Amino acid sequence: MPNKTFSIRTYGCQMNERDSEVLANRLVAHGYRPAEDEKSADIVVVNSCSVRGKAEDKALGKIGLLCAERRDRPGLIVGLMGCMAQRLGPDVFKRVPGLSFSVGTRAAVKIPELLARIQSGEDHLCETAVLDDEESRESLHDSYASPEHLAVLTQPVSAFVTILLGCNRRCAYCIVPDVRGDEHSRHPDEILHEVRELVAAGVRDVTLLGQSVMNYGRRDFQWPAHIPSPMGFTEPLPRLFELIAREVPGLARIRFTSSHPSGVTDELARALREIPTVCPHVHMAMQSGSDRVLKTMRRGYDAAGYLAAVAKLRAAVPDIAITTDVIVGFPGETEADFEDTRRVMDEAGFDNAFIFKYSPRPGTPAAEMEDDVSEAEKARRNQVLLEDQDVRGLAINARFVDTTTEVLAEGPSLRNADRWSGRNPQNKIVVFDPPPDIVPGDLVPIHVVEVHPQTLFGDPTKPPR
Repeated sequence: MPNKTFSIRTYGCQMNERDSEVLANRLVAHGYRPAEDEKSADIVVVNSCSVRGKAEDKALGKIGLLCAERRDRPGLIVGLMGCMAQRLGPDVFKRVPGLSFSVGTRAAVKIPELLARIQSGEDHLCETAVLDDEESRESLHDSYASPEHLAVLTQPVSAFVTILLGCNRRCAYCIVPDVRGDEHSRHPDEILHEVRELVAAGVRDVTLLGQSVMNYGRRDFQWPAHIPSPMGFTEPLPRLFELIAREVPGLARIRFTSSHPSGVTDELARALREIPTVCPHVHMAMQSGSDRVLKTMRRGYDAAGYLAAVAKLRAAVPDIAITTDVIVGFPGETEADFEDTRRVMDEAGFDNAFIFKYSPRPGTPAAEMEDDVSEAEKARRNQVLLEDQDVRGLAINARFVDTTTEVLAEGPSLRNADRWSGRNPQNKIVVFDPPPDIVPGDLVPIHVVEVHPQTLFGDPTKPPR
């Protein structure tokens, strides 16, 4: 089967994006080639998300269309991977009989083997077994420790690096612990090796990924004695920042996501302040501003605790950008609860907020609660928060007008190919007229002349570097 072509369609979070990238490189290492487009591919894999019902519907719809195409393309292989594959297990073949294979969140490493078995005549192959701790550690190592990941990069100047897989928090609405498993951290030596290889390939901006990234290294291992901390850090995540910044001088920026308020320690705040490579941006899900709803959600903090974490970050890094996730229409959310959320969002002063309408996830505690907020009301609350955030974002971005911000150039803007776009340290999109000889990965000082709620616009002030 090698020499056949493949295409991967990805739904969901940055971790899914990274998993798709890892799979692409693993397939290349086994002799497969990326297809020019999905229509010409011999193999199409859908990487799925289960966090919300809408994400599952999109993935199932896509798989259904692909399986229907097999009538006219009998050699087409259609595979499913990711969180929905893990949740449904073998039952997925009842819903989509034309599916060739399905692999869960810890089994993507087996896809080349499954493709070989399909070539030998097998079909409806499924790998979604729940792994114990030792098997999970082995799977994590096998999935991410190989240098194969360098063959294909979705974005040549920025990359995701998974450092923590799984989640132990068990929020009432969240299916992630069931489909991703318990937390397991990668060894810092493995992470350092991967970052070095990425930078050698031209990457300048790395985002360290984990469901609750601040839990990195707290459960799995003692920090290795052979890796010192000249800055005196004792917590694993700040020590990892320091290690990467010290040992990979060609890396311009370190980012991390996603954060929980309980992880905003004095050491983390100091790392953000004292390690120049670590960007002044934290994405920290709030989900609700109502203490009553937060308790029902099992988030482990109240509104005051969340705001205290925000205050600690701003005290350490005054120009930090803080972004968040919010759920509207959680079971039992009243109008008063919703107004609490609006108030706390204003107090927090979010640079951006991703708003989601609650949808029950099978097997979670919240799924047993009455979904008593109508879809129309969820939509209204969603729209109100989006409009609030547009006003807030515009006011916050106004501080950049007539200042210079350093932008990591990514390439031509999607909306206007004559202009380029990139991101500044606060992770804001910046659109600008490209100077001569610019290439992706250049750092360009941009004088900001105009702002929108989510975007800055400006002109270069000096040649790129």
